[in-house]
Amino acid sequence: MSEHRRKPPQPEGGGRASARRAAQRPGRGAGPARDVPTASPSGPYAEPPGHSGRAGARRAAPRGSGGRGRGAVGAGSGRPDKRLINYPRSDKNGWQRFVPSWKLVCGTALGFFAVVTAGAGIGIASVNTPDPNKAAQAQNNVFFWADGTQMVATGGSMNRQIVPIDKIPKSMQNAVIAAENESFETDKGVDPMGIARAVWNMAKGGSTQGGSTITQQYVKNTYLDSDQTLKRKVTELFISIKLGVSEEKDTILAGYLNTAYYGRDAYGIQAAARAYFGKDCKDLTPSESAFLASVLKGPNLYNPDGGVGTAATPEKNTERAKERWAWVLDREVAVGRMQKADRDQFAEFPKIVDSEQARSLSGQTGYLVDTAKKYVMKVTGLTAEEMARGGYQIKTTFQKPKVDALVKAVEDTRNNFLDEKARPEYDTFVQFGAASVDVKSGAIVALYGGPGMDKKYFSNNADTLGVPVGSTWKPYVLAAAMQYGTQNSNGQGISADSKYNANDLTVINNRDGKPLRDASGKPFKQKNEGPYPYGYVTLNEAMEKSINVPFAQLVFDVGHNKVREVAEATGILKDSMNPNNDASFALGTSTPSAIRMADSYATFAASGTHHDPFSVTSVEKDGKELPGFGAPKDQRAMDDSIADNVTKVLENVIDNGTGTKVRKLGFTRPAAGKTGTTDQNKSAWFVGYTPELSTSVALFRTDPNSADKKLISMNGVGGVDSIHGGDIPAAIWTEYMKEALKGAPVKDFPEAEKIGVTADASGAPTPSPSFSPSPSPSMPSPSASSSPPVSPSPSKGGKPTCKPWELYCVPDTTGGTNSGNTNGGPGGIGGPSGSPSGTPTGKPGRPGGTSWGTSMGTSG
Repeated sequence: MSEHRRKPPQPEGGGRASARRAAQRPGRGAGPARDVPTASPSGPYAEPPGHSGRAGARRAAPRGSGGRGRGAVGAGSGRPDKRLINYPRSDKNGWQRFVPSWKLVCGTALGFFAVVTAGAGIGIASVNTPDPNKAAQAQNNVFFWADGTQMVATGGSMNRQIVPIDKIPKSMQNAVIAAENESFETDKGVDPMGIARAVWNMAKGGSTQGGSTITQQYVKNTYLDSDQTLKRKVTELFISIKLGVSEEKDTILAGYLNTAYYGRDAYGIQAAARAYFGKDCKDLTPSESAFLASVLKGPNLYNPDGGVGTAATPEKNTERAKERWAWVLDREVAVGRMQKADRDQFAEFPKIVDSEQARSLSGQTGYLVDTAKKYVMKVTGLTAEEMARGGYQIKTTFQKPKVDALVKAVEDTRNNFLDEKARPEYDTFVQFGAASVDVKSGAIVALYGGPGMDKKYFSNNADTLGVPVGSTWKPYVLAAAMQYGTQNSNGQGISADSKYNANDLTVINNRDGKPLRDASGKPFKQKNEGPYPYGYVTLNEAMEKSINVPFAQLVFDVGHNKVREVAEATGILKDSMNPNNDASFALGTSTPSAIRMADSYATFAASGTHHDPFSVTSVEKDGKELPGFGAPKDQRAMDDSIADNVTKVLENVIDNGTGTKVRKLGFTRPAAGKTGTTDQNKSAWFVGYTPELSTSVALFRTDPNSADKKLISMNGVGGVDSIHGGDIPAAIWTEYMKEALKGAPVKDFPEAEKIGVTADASGAPTPSPSFSPSPSPSMPSPSASSSPPVSPSPSKGGKPTCKPWELYCVPDTTGGTNSGNTNGGPGGIGGPSGSPSGTPTGKPGRPGGTSWGTSMGTSG
């Protein structure tokens, strides 16, 4: 092997071992590799030159490399950290590097405080303090008829009248401070906890809460928009802080009371004092001041006139206002702003004057405006306060010719029927309510709400709850049976030819087939209006004569909740339904409004298609149209065959049953409808429809000035013993519909296809047995040569009064005999056979003639 290729010998103590030893020597710096020259192939490695003295050691130290040298420096033994913020900390190891020093904490806090202070200072400096005079501007709301002509302009007339603090009685100041902001005189204008709640709610996606202090509420009141946004809340906060440090408390309190909304279109304490008490605010008593402080809680729920929503009725609002009024007075005592002895003087709720705003809307205008305003607020979410500021152009669905026709029909009947001077004990407090709805859209084209707000009648009878609808509820029971069937139909819908026991005082069974029990524990027996023994009749005939017993049993066979489902699908509000699963539920103890009843029956007319009722087609504000005012989307409430079969049954009511007053008054168009009368004659209804219009008419009696507004019996009203839905309400309906449809082409209802199975009630005989009614004082024994009484409640002396509006004084005298078992009712006899199972025509339940007598149900 060549000598040049041989590995040179390693000198003793040299090589890698020598390098490692050199690296371990004190003061040697970073290691030998940097200072050892490349070895010559012919000679040994040379020893690197050493560092001389301390200077060499110092020069060698900075050149250190590798993990150990750097670790020493990072631990604080090397060069200092030159970062502006020493975080993570370079002078600590492990987790301690991430623990901030007290200097860092204090510096950060000071910096944040400086930024917030500077921002707040800039914000406070950039906002202006409120000007109550600018906020006092209110504009008109203009309402238009359906054809675009102007109906009325409301609002704008009750602008604020700014009054100084010395004109606001101390009692009002004390009441508001005690009720709304006990610490007002000592706080700085803001409530930190209230702000935190608002921010938290906003962070959760909810709306921010309103101002918690009087100062914040005053600031909020000056904004003509009340958007619950963070920007507005921050601006409100800055202004409140600025006011808290720059304004006197008296100035803030006066500003709040002069800008707050009190209801009745009244902004400010002076307008409110005039609106509720007809006096200047300086003359308010402590009791009246406590009431106005109560209304500030929320006029929609505390103004005794009522508000928007089912929870804001005049009755509920009055109850809330009284409770709040008493609480405010007690609160004043609790916080030391009234003596207990002074509080004890105020036991009576203050007397409130009639609304001037309402008085300015004469006739039906007030009710039309009230209905449209409620609809606008429902669609947009606007508050009553925002509506009162005005500026809205509102086009309604109301058609003036139809409204005028409805008013004339009611007033004509009222003038001919009532005589309050001659019969004050009977004819006073009789109320009318009516509504008419377009079948194809649900648009409310006309309504009658009462004699007029200018006549001090402020309840809208077309939109009021609390008046039982009587037998006009029975079509929902029938429709549910057609849709869901009964316990006797094996789950199949039943037809109107199904037979049910119709005898007076029949025991009603529950769904288990066991008798219902009355309060005494005895089997419950349902009453009809009279004792006539009908036997088993078809549901068609039971509807025609409005017999109670069949429907009282049918509702248990179908199920109450099924009936509720059908009624709700057609537009009846759940809140207005009788919640009890009793027999009377089927007979009309629920209390929908006239508007809802007209709209609901329109579903039958439209072959099962439902449209929510609406009264506004467009709203503009500042030249921009607000969204959401198109016609509500239609919905399928029931199969068209079911709706058309209900219509067929209700056509029979008008042609042959309790609604024949419509035909007697000359109404010749196809029409369907149902009469309704309630126990003790407290209300009477007629709800009917054509293919174009659905209209409901309600008649009831109540004292509008009474505290509870309880219904009063109408027995004796108009000089007659009792009133039924088939006379006065039917007469109003007919007169209106003839005028409203004048010139319109005549349309027919769709042909009703045969549906369902014939499922007779349990116990129905086959064939039906015959029986002879026993003579009684109230029902003469039937015979071929005599007819029973034709009045549901005979007049004094047994003679009919035969006034022009009375249906029952026109008996059907076409004859027939009552041989034992008749199912046509007294006086109306339906063929030679008395079998309740049918007639020779082969059409069960469709007898040839009908008279009324005691055959009408209690609710008919």
